Amino acid sequence: MTPEPLSQKEIEDRLAELPGWSVDGDRLTRSYRLGSHFAAAGLVVHIARTQEELGHHSDLTLGYNTVTLAVNTHSAGGAITDLDFRLARRVQDLAPAHGAG
Repeated sequence: MTPEPLSQKEIEDRLAELPGWSVDGDRLTRSYRLGSHFAAAGLVVHIARTQEELGHHSDLTLGYNTVTLAVNTHSAGGAITDLDFRLARRVQDLAPAHGAG
């Protein structure tokens, strides 16, 4: 079953529950700043494992002490869907354990 795109209102309502997340074009995005490159790399590994569990993957960028995600659902024509918000919620919940702010 192909995920359904969310309406603009649904996206706005869900964003209200995810501080720091926003929409950039057709993608749900967030950047995290961490205390070191090693901490950022650890967060990337944890996110990658979570993405494998969900079977849904973002563009994931590792900077010196930053991690940036950008995600949409390719099977829904590049729209933002519930899958994207499920991934965002999981990342939001695990990021503090890595010192992400």
